[in-house]
Amino acid sequence: MPPRTTAPGAAAVALLAVAALALLGGGCASPDAVRHATSASPAAVRSATPSQAGPAGLPGMPPVRDPKDLYAADRPGRLSPVVKDFPSRVYVPNTNSDTVSVIDPATYKVIETIPVGRQPQHVVPSWDLKTLWVNNDRGNTLTPIDAATGEAGEPVDVHDPYNLYFTPDGKYAIVMASLDRQLVFRDPHTMEVRKTVPVSCAGVNHADFSADGRYFIVSCEFSGELLKVDTARMRVIGQQKLPVHGAMPQDVKISPDGKTFYIADMMAHGVWVLDGAAFTTPKLLPTGKGAHGLYISRDSKQMYITNRGEGTISIFGFPQNRLIKKWRLPNGGSPDMGGVSADGKVLWLSGRYHAEVYAIDTTTGKQLARIPVGGGPHGLAVYPQPGRYSLGHTGVFR
Repeated sequence: MPPRTTAPGAAAVALLAVAALALLGGGCASPDAVRHATSASPAAVRSATPSQAGPAGLPGMPPVRDPKDLYAADRPGRLSPVVKDFPSRVYVPNTNSDTVSVIDPATYKVIETIPVGRQPQHVVPSWDLKTLWVNNDRGNTLTPIDAATGEAGEPVDVHDPYNLYFTPDGKYAIVMASLDRQLVFRDPHTMEVRKTVPVSCAGVNHADFSADGRYFIVSCEFSGELLKVDTARMRVIGQQKLPVHGAMPQDVKISPDGKTFYIADMMAHGVWVLDGAAFTTPKLLPTGKGAHGLYISRDSKQMYITNRGEGTISIFGFPQNRLIKKWRLPNGGSPDMGGVSADGKVLWLSGRYHAEVYAIDTTTGKQLARIPVGGGPHGLAVYPQPGRYSLGHTGVFR
């Protein structure tokens, strides 16, 4: 990110029952943004059933479907019954224009521009998949968008909402209050504060959860640090400084097998490879200038790494455990945050410094479209996407 303006052992049956209740009852609905479901479909209940036993998870968290692949529920076409009839759209927050551009991916055209609060940073799908929350960082609000209709609701007062995540059990929303130096656990429905966790690092911004959901790793971009946070206790249990002067960690993503965390670093120009359980000093994998966003392919075999400072995307192969290729945007660009289309065929990325969005063929790396949007496009969300529930950011689904 560019510098931001500162401001003053249970039984399996029991686990499944809890998971089904969590999927059907939890969520982040807003009266202005969400159509309330009146009953649960059998398909929604079946979606909580694991194909095989996984690690004992955070109580109330849907069971891990496949312990060898945390993204097994994200395959092409596996849309939750909650979102299967939602219109396919790409929502782009424009930090300098205080708007959200809405793109129809079928035509590569902007079909609507939604006014929101000051300095929108990310568009974040709620845990229950129904609402898209626009993080108006300097406006100190969240704007809810009903993903079924595309209509924006009344803003909710939330201080310094730079980024937003949800605990795997759907119990809390977590606001990354970057300038306030806080992790703020909030009610996922009303966004009322439940617990504020002060942190000593500067610039909390991105995160991802362990396979069992019991802890999460947070990047602190301005002080070049990482945090390890106990999810249930809502407490920092580990902190370390990255071993490169001027490090500026960004996006965080866990590997499909749940063993490794990857943290993009825009000043170290690569990705840190971290053993989350041990939380030992990570190793740097150079990728390209300004490494920024991390996205998993629909088959869980590759990770797309955006190198914003050089207009490229590096591809990391999980089976090979190494970088396998690099795509370069024609005529340059500044690929930042984004997501993968529901069918897995297109990688959508914001062009942070070029007021545009890129659509990239995930098979060939060819640029399919370059779409003008507002100023400073940042954390765009492709929606809907496959998955049972959302952990937040621009769409991290399990």
